[in-house]
Amino acid sequence: MPARFPSWAWVSGLTVGAVAAVTFLAVQADQGPHPTVSATARTPSAHPSSPKPSAPAAVPSGSGTGRRVVYSLSQKRVWLVDASDAARRTFVVWPGTVSPDPGTYEVGTRAEDPIRGSDGVQIERVVYFTREDGVSVAFSNAVDGSSPPPPAPGAKTGGIRLPKADGAAMWAFATAGTTVAVVG
Repeated sequence: MPARFPSWAWVSGLTVGAVAAVTFLAVQADQGPHPTVSATARTPSAHPSSPKPSAPAAVPSGSGTGRRVVYSLSQKRVWLVDASDAARRTFVVWPGTVSPDPGTYEVGTRAEDPIRGSDGVQIERVVYFTREDGVSVAFSNAVDGSSPPPPAPGAKTGGIRLPKADGAAMWAFATAGTTVAVVG
């Protein structure tokens, strides 16, 4: 009668074999080509009211120094700027109907969980930084990643809508107390 191995021996043998196979594949993958990240700005999907895509621009002069978020009203663009004054990310946005006055603000409260925006769309990662004309002004992205619908006539919306991936980057960067420089 052939000898039987206990089940723990089979499981141990299979586990050792699996670990060896994964290690081999990891070493092979490490020796292959590696993907690189492009420094190009993400462009939101086309929408009649979407901002016009343009080449990434330099951080506007007069926007301050140090770590900050820079929002250009005329370019409909945001820059996430690190402490060495280098732009780490830039992207176009969809502004609301209420714009903040040019100046320097500070991120106050934030809301990560989905809420209903002033335009009726489910939004997330809301980064509030001021109030203007009785309306909260904040960066956010739609939960479904869509661009905002055209505003209703006379509507006051303070949301500055970001593409979803840029909303995640803003959320990670713009913690409470972060400077927000708004330029014309």
